[in-house]
Amino acid sequence: MLSKVILQANIDKVEKYFDRADKIVIVTHVSPDGDALGSSLGLYHFLEGQEKNVHVIVPNAFPDFLRWMPGAKDIIRYDKYAEFADQLIAEADVICCLDFNALSRIDAVAASVAKAEGRKVMIDHHLNPEPFCKVTISHPEISSTSELIFRLICRLGYFSDITREGAECIYTGMMTDTGGFSYNSNNREIYFIISELLSKGIDKDAIYRKVFNTYSEGRLRLMGYVLYDKMEVFPQFRSSLIWLTREEQGKFQYVKGDTEGFVNIPLQMKGICFSVFLREDTEKNMIKVSLRSVGNFPCNKVAAEFFNGGGHLNASGGEFYGTMEEAIGLFKQALVKYEDLLLKNE
Repeated sequence: MLSKVILQANIDKVEKYFDRADKIVIVTHVSPDGDALGSSLGLYHFLEGQEKNVHVIVPNAFPDFLRWMPGAKDIIRYDKYAEFADQLIAEADVICCLDFNALSRIDAVAASVAKAEGRKVMIDHHLNPEPFCKVTISHPEISSTSELIFRLICRLGYFSDITREGAECIYTGMMTDTGGFSYNSNNREIYFIISELLSKGIDKDAIYRKVFNTYSEGRLRLMGYVLYDKMEVFPQFRSSLIWLTREEQGKFQYVKGDTEGFVNIPLQMKGICFSVFLREDTEKNMIKVSLRSVGNFPCNKVAAEFFNGGGHLNASGGEFYGTMEEAIGLFKQALVKYEDLLLKNE
């Protein structure tokens, strides 16, 4: 039995919005990850089953290893079909904003969503949501937005309507946003939900293989290069840093998603509790920052203070506009500032 995390007042409002809506648009954040797509497609399959006219819009490309997900072929990329996407957003009765807490997180899609007259519903698990939606379902204590989608559907009374395809998407989001249930996943209710998703006929082992065991030769060679040449360990701070330039990514035929999970690798070393990965974005003039930690070390505070970002205690992200040398310098400043917490972390 699941606890009632989502307020009943929000359940009631969403139920009314969905009942009255014919056209629904689902939007998620730039560079969609497994949870962004899992939550969006999980909700998409549910709403399709309710005979709604529903579309999923993403700002740009998503990783190849997520293209197998049921419904992924129908996703509309804003960077390719902006005019069509703008029309769908403008005509939508309800706009579901999933896995992001600020309009800036959806990049070029933000202007259309901001001016749209449809009722907006945020479903998210990041800290400090901005007030741009009629209904805000925000629960940072929950491991993934996909888990929140499952809870929402159940609270609406439609568990029986969750299809195998929808369950596969929800499970994928939950799995990827917890690193295969290796962090942010100590809540026993997560495993009750997994049991319920298994009852829908999903093959969780096959899903794991599709997500984690379908990488290219270039990805594996890039990983070897990163581990040998681009990983620096700071044992005195129990920390590690990886960084990659555009040129280095080009040498290994980089495609979106090839560096997924690299930031987690140093945490396999004994005594390391904090890992940061700096990657020059191949599309924008910026550096993408990924931060991971174990125990009680708040990598989200480092992300917010040094890299214009945020996120969860053990998994966060940010952006830096400057040179790689400057970004590395900021990382080292953070180590000095947070030295006591790093050394005390359990």
